[in-house]
Amino acid sequence: MTTALPTPLVAPEQLIAALAAGATPLVIDCSFDLADVAAGERAWAQGHLPGAIYAHLDRDLSTVKSGRNGRHPLPPRADWAATLARLGVTPARAVVVYDAQGGMYAARAWWMLLWAGHRDVRVLDGGLQAWKAAGGAIEAGVVAPVAAPPYPLGESLVASIDADALQQSLGRVTVLDARAGERYRGEVEPLDKRAGHIPGARSRFFKDNLDASGRFKPVAELRAVFEALGAAPAAVVHQCGSGVTACHNLLAMEAAGLPGSVLYPGSWSEWSSDPARPIAVG
Repeated sequence: MTTALPTPLVAPEQLIAALAAGATPLVIDCSFDLADVAAGERAWAQGHLPGAIYAHLDRDLSTVKSGRNGRHPLPPRADWAATLARLGVTPARAVVVYDAQGGMYAARAWWMLLWAGHRDVRVLDGGLQAWKAAGGAIEAGVVAPVAAPPYPLGESLVASIDADALQQSLGRVTVLDARAGERYRGEVEPLDKRAGHIPGARSRFFKDNLDASGRFKPVAELRAVFEALGAAPAAVVHQCGSGVTACHNLLAMEAAGLPGSVLYPGSWSEWSSDPARPIAVG
């Protein structure tokens, strides 16, 4: 596990070999279920990668909701640094994050670690299912994190944009919406206050980044899809419902060799909570 890896992904076979060779990354299970917020933690306790600790989307990877800051608002960076220390993250230690949902929650943790300036972080390609399929060992039981010294925040390694700046930039950036097509089109809205999408946004369902086995599609295939947008990565803004699955599209671009795209963390849940912000349907 080194920063020389050319991709933000690590294959289960690579991780198995690295662990056998004595590598000691901090492994974090980020499994979650929006419909049952305790389900991911229960599943982790029943079976996880050896030594894996657990990070909860609501408790660890988000802060308190105000009703106007989205469903999974980012915590202040100082609070996130305190969480990192509690989880045992140090600048010198490699981190591997995974989940059992195609990487949708692991991608959020990956982005947030980069946001703190932590460079050595990888997402387990294919998650728990791919790990099992590759013959990786599984442990049961609760693993308590071993706290580390206060995490020294570094310069963010990723870019983000807030709602006001995004609204002012519409027409000059390419906005990608990671939600399912029916939510993007405004046909249904099970979670947020208004249905539809940010004007000018294009639909890119995050699950389309994965093949039938749940791993990310080949680099050339992903690169062709995102290059077809015709925008430089720095002019691509990712959003979704609450800033979680948008990270999956951002991760896919990074894996495809197209680094530098931008996250709108508040996403549709924040945007739609403000009746003054424009929306589009169809």
